[in-house]
Amino acid sequence: MSDPAVALLMLGILVFTICIGFPVAFTLMALGVGFGFYAYFQAGQAFFDSRVFYLLTQNTFTVLNNDALVSIPLFLLMGYLVERANILDNLFKSLQIALKGVPGSLAVATLATCALFATATGIVGAVVTLMGLLAFPQMMKAGYDTRLAAGVICAGGCLGILIPPSIMLIVYGAVAGLSVVKLYAAAFIPGFFLAGMYIVYVIGVAILKPERAPRLPKEEGNVSFGELSVMLLKSFFPLALLILAVLGAIMFGIATPTEAAAVGALGAMLLAAAYRALTWKGLRESVFLTARTSAMVCWLFVGSATFASIFAYLGGNEIIKTAVLAMDLNAVTFLLLSQVIIFVLGWPLEWTEIIIIFVPIFLPMLPHFGIDPILFGVLIALNLQTAFLSPPMAMSAYYLKGVSPPSVLLTQIFSGCMPFVYVVLVTMLLVYVFPGIAMWLPDALYGR
Repeated sequence: MSDPAVALLMLGILVFTICIGFPVAFTLMALGVGFGFYAYFQAGQAFFDSRVFYLLTQNTFTVLNNDALVSIPLFLLMGYLVERANILDNLFKSLQIALKGVPGSLAVATLATCALFATATGIVGAVVTLMGLLAFPQMMKAGYDTRLAAGVICAGGCLGILIPPSIMLIVYGAVAGLSVVKLYAAAFIPGFFLAGMYIVYVIGVAILKPERAPRLPKEEGNVSFGELSVMLLKSFFPLALLILAVLGAIMFGIATPTEAAAVGALGAMLLAAAYRALTWKGLRESVFLTARTSAMVCWLFVGSATFASIFAYLGGNEIIKTAVLAMDLNAVTFLLLSQVIIFVLGWPLEWTEIIIIFVPIFLPMLPHFGIDPILFGVLIALNLQTAFLSPPMAMSAYYLKGVSPPSVLLTQIFSGCMPFVYVVLVTMLLVYVFPGIAMWLPDALYGR
């Protein structure tokens, strides 16, 4: 068997073992070390003298010394602290009252709350679960169609993958060797554009089929302008100010992502204290969850770097690149092929595995097709929304099912998610046809 064939066997074993539930990081390391013995084999060499052990230790040091990854635990800590600050209830209530004149006001308020909260946390499971407990019962009580209500919460909860400060963009930037600052600037408009597309869809449904999203009674939420202003001042503006301060500091070059994340974590702690929600238990849980998630990402990087090095050494990257180029694709068909592959991989795999393992296979081909890697990253971030929304492995649907009443069927949640998948696909098409949606802000702030 030739070396490239061995590399493809290595990739096939990886996909199979991940699909049957083996831990991804340790599977990557085990396959990297195991096939590394074959790649670096020298007759008569002592077991621990194999170069694969040097490769593993060197990759571990390089990953853990990567400055771009330092911001991940800080942004995660910020998110977990905000999640425990108990501001979501008041935020949703104030936005619901402020938007009560809009068709489908409860759903629109839910999406607006999800967009703001997802921006602050970036943790899909947390946003979907909390909004499932808070907004889903209210929409059901108001007579909303179960599928629409479920789709709104699942789609809104996934926005944190795309809208800065997205952890996914930090990981993509580290993998692709790109500026996280430019990626944040590129994703800012598409992220809120997608949220706006969701809102347009919901309003359209409420106008065309009002029985699916009934208007609230006029007397409900009937408060004075002064009372509403105070509610927004207490719930909306502090969180919005924290987010804008963090993102503004990053995009205008005042602070690096790591420095801004540190300030954001401190601001989230002060915000929790101001809402009298900063407890020792909550702080301990936040630190523990931050450490656990950060460790997972770092070991994924170590395993991926080892696996990718051996895969490339055996000629795996070259054989895939040769096969793709032999198809005589143009930029459009290459993008279509790559995004379809990522879309399909989103069913069995998490976004971390897709970004760290499979995206590097496509990156070396981008110059050949003249595709900007920043635009490619934004399209991937949009595409990965569908990984959480499309069955059979739509994780956001399972998060919502876990907190919804027993009468709500998983098939209803899946059905409700599908229109939002189509909205994502339309948004991806618009971003590709009009790349200025993504590239205008980074070009305006930093030049080409």
